Amino acid sequence: MAKNPLHCSFCGRSRDEVKILIAGQEGHICENCVEHAREIIDQELAVKDDKSTSSFKLTVKKPIEIKKFLDEYAIGQDEAKKVLAVAVYNHYKRLQQKTADLNSGNEVEIEKSNIVMVGETGTGKTLLAKSIARMLNVPFAIVDATVFTEAGYVGEDVESILTRLLQVCNYDVSAAERGIVYIDEIDKIARKGDNPSITRDVSGEGVQQGMLKLLEGTDVLVPPQGGRKHPEQKLIKINTQNILFICGGAFDGIDKIIARRIQTNTIGFNVDKELQDNMKKNLLSYVNATDLKSFGLIPELLGRLPVITHLEPLDATTLRAILTEPKNALIKQYTKLFELEGIQLTIEEEVLNFMVEKAMEFKLGARGLRSICESILTDAMYELPSSKETHFNLDLEYAKRNFDKSKLSLLKVA
Repeated sequence: MAKNPLHCSFCGRSRDEVKILIAGQEGHICENCVEHAREIIDQELAVKDDKSTSSFKLTVKKPIEIKKFLDEYAIGQDEAKKVLAVAVYNHYKRLQQKTADLNSGNEVEIEKSNIVMVGETGTGKTLLAKSIARMLNVPFAIVDATVFTEAGYVGEDVESILTRLLQVCNYDVSAAERGIVYIDEIDKIARKGDNPSITRDVSGEGVQQGMLKLLEGTDVLVPPQGGRKHPEQKLIKINTQNILFICGGAFDGIDKIIARRIQTNTIGFNVDKELQDNMKKNLLSYVNATDLKSFGLIPELLGRLPVITHLEPLDATTLRAILTEPKNALIKQYTKLFELEGIQLTIEEEVLNFMVEKAMEFKLGARGLRSICESILTDAMYELPSSKETHFNLDLEYAKRNFDKSKLSLLKVA
C-alpha cells in the first residue's frame, strides 16, 4: 500500500506523523504548527497593546506638586486640594502596582478611593476637576449626572459616563481603563424622599443603583456612540476596576441636616456661643456620610465613595483674589479681550471692591463675579471695538451706573 503523500506545508511532517492535518486551498497545516502560530499572534498583539498605551505613560507627580499646580488656577480650598492631590497620586501608584506584578502571590492589592466633594455653588468644584485634567497624563472626562435616567426611560444610561471617557482617549480601551471621571451634580440624583408617590423617581434612586457596579469595578458594555439611538452599534467592554471616580455636588440644604446633627441651636448657660457661631459659618466642614445619606444618597453608593471632602464658602478676601490672582483670573480675561481690539483696559481698585461686595450680597460665589463683570462691561465691549479709542479706564462711577442699569441690580437675596 502506497504511503500517504499528504504532509504539513509548514513543518513538512507527513500525515502519519501528526494527529490532525487541516486542509487548505493549496496546502495543509498540522496541529503543532497551529499552536505555534497562536503563540506568535499572542506575542505580537501584546507588543501592539503596549505601543497603543504609550501615549498615556504615567508621569507621577507628588501630592505637593499637584496642589501647587491647582493653586495656580484655584484660590483657597486647601483642604479639598490636598484630598484631590492625594487621591490622584495614589491612583497613579495603584496603576503602577497593577502593571508591576499581577501574578505575585504576596502582592497587597490597593483599593481605589473614589471621592465625593460637597460645596456651595460657585466655590470651585468643577474648576478643580478641570484644572486637574490639564496636568494629568491619563484620560480625564467630566460628565453631568442630571442627564441620567433608569434604563427604559428617556435620557442617558449610566454607561454613557464611560462613552465620554472613551471619546477622550480616541477609543483606546486600555487607556480608558486607567482614566479618571468627574461626575458633576451628583446631588441631583438624590432620592426624593421615602414617601411613596404615583410618579416614579426615574432620575433618582434608580440611577444611583445603576452606578453601583460602575464605581466599584466590573466589566461594563459601553455603547461607543452613546445613547440609545444606535441599537445596532457594537458594544465595547470596559473594566472599571482601575477608573477613579470623583463626584461633586452643591447638596443645597445639607447644612440644615448637619446643623440638626451637631445641635448648633443648643440653649443653656454653658454653651460656647463663639464656637457655635464659627460652626454655623461653615457647617459643610462637618459633613460626613450620615448627612449625605439623610440628603438622599443610598448607603450602597456612599460605601463606594469612601473619601468625603468639602469646599468652604468664599469670603470677600478670597473673591477679591479670584478676580486678579489665578492664571485665568477674570480681570486678566477681560484685559486680554480688550487687548485683542488694541485697547488698554485699566480697572480702579474701588471697582474691584464694588464687584466683590455685590458678589457677597448675591451669594453666587465665583460665578456671580462673572455675571457682575459682564453687566458692567457689556456697553464698553459693544461700543469700543467700533471706536478709535486705545485706552479705557473703568472707574467706580461708570461701574455703578452700568450695574444699576442691568437686571442683576434687581436681585434681592433673602
